[in-house]
Amino acid sequence: MLERVELREVWDVARDVKAFRFEKKFDFKAGQFVMAWLPGVGEKPFSLADEDLIVVKRVGPFTDRLFELQPGDYLWLRGPYGNGFEPKGRKIALIGGGIGIPPLYAFAKQNAGRFEKVTLIYGARTKEELALMDIENYVDELIITTDNGSAGRRGFPTDVLAERKEEFDQVYTCGPEPMLKAVLRVMDYRNVQVSAERYMKCGIGVCGSCNLGPYLVCRDGPVFDGSKLMGLL
Repeated sequence: MLERVELREVWDVARDVKAFRFEKKFDFKAGQFVMAWLPGVGEKPFSLADEDLIVVKRVGPFTDRLFELQPGDYLWLRGPYGNGFEPKGRKIALIGGGIGIPPLYAFAKQNAGRFEKVTLIYGARTKEELALMDIENYVDELIITTDNGSAGRRGFPTDVLAERKEEFDQVYTCGPEPMLKAVLRVMDYRNVQVSAERYMKCGIGVCGSCNLGPYLVCRDGPVFDGSKLMGLL
């Protein structure tokens, strides 16, 4: 059901990335998403970063309008929808790229203290695009990579994963599709959970716009076991 919610806080997280905290608190599993609607503009899906929080990158007309909103303004939300991450393993890695950090942030926060060790390997093109928020409070090890070497290690998160994959008994990942494909190849599609993205219109498995092979990302995902994506990503 679509519900009007008031924005409590709006702040900059990184270049062209903002966080929006609203009055409603969702009971959700990390990896699930909500559909956000703005009258006269449209509707878009966003992963929940917390029970009352989405983190958004400016990418087009909808997010341009969203970025104009201030505390006290209203946003219309429905959800949460989809399947989330399943906590597994003892020593785990979170692999994030760009604006793929929100569901990983939610997972780290929801499962704080559950694992023996949590390593976050997070990459962006430049240091200005790193949307870390306060995730360092919920992980044991943080490794930053940037394409240009402006922060952390020069290169990609998958470079680090390839070197250290034997340390992890479960990997969780969200980010650009080329990175997801690389993570799946490094892990040989095993012991990895992937938060996938596709264009969504309905969010509930009716319209079919978010198909990924035999799956609908909104209904069967957005989190998939890596073995299900062999030959698809």
